[in-house]
Amino acid sequence: MPAYHSSLNEVEDARQVGNMSILPIKTKIRGPAPVADPEQADIIDETLDLFRVNSLFRNFEIKGPADRLLIVLILFVSDCLAKIGTTKIVPTQIEASKMLNTLSVDNFPIPGDANFALNAHYASPANRADTDYLRTYLTQVRQELAARLVERLYADGSGKPSKWWMAFQKRRFMNRSLGS
Repeated sequence: MPAYHSSLNEVEDARQVGNMSILPIKTKIRGPAPVADPEQADIIDETLDLFRVNSLFRNFEIKGPADRLLIVLILFVSDCLAKIGTTKIVPTQIEASKMLNTLSVDNFPIPGDANFALNAHYASPANRADTDYLRTYLTQVRQELAARLVERLYADGSGKPSKWWMAFQKRRFMNRSLGS
């Protein structure tokens, strides 16, 4: 059974930096990302919908530039769950939101950096301007993803993260981690 791929691979006019798509997102966070239609699912919705099923796969065939972005975001969700799961006491929704927001803006490797885990599958940005653009875009996407993840983790109103999500905290997609 193959892994689930991004439905946004077919987006024709998406900008690419290296060989990763720069896709529109629904967000109120300032940054360079194009604004998506609020009625349609964006890459962050797709990441959250496909995270649990795709994290069961060890292999993932990249079928387009949106899949490369999906991989980076799935690995970030995995790091977020691991961060919440390693605390001594169960964090409240506000504490989890603060922790994940801090994690999302921390310095992180991007394609082309020596310590990026998947450099073999990603092309480096062409120049310094593209590198800076990709870093700010990924920071904005990570912040929005962290905010939406917290909403899903604490959706039941119990004040504790969902056990159905936290069951995946030790699971590694493609046996990789971004190293956050």
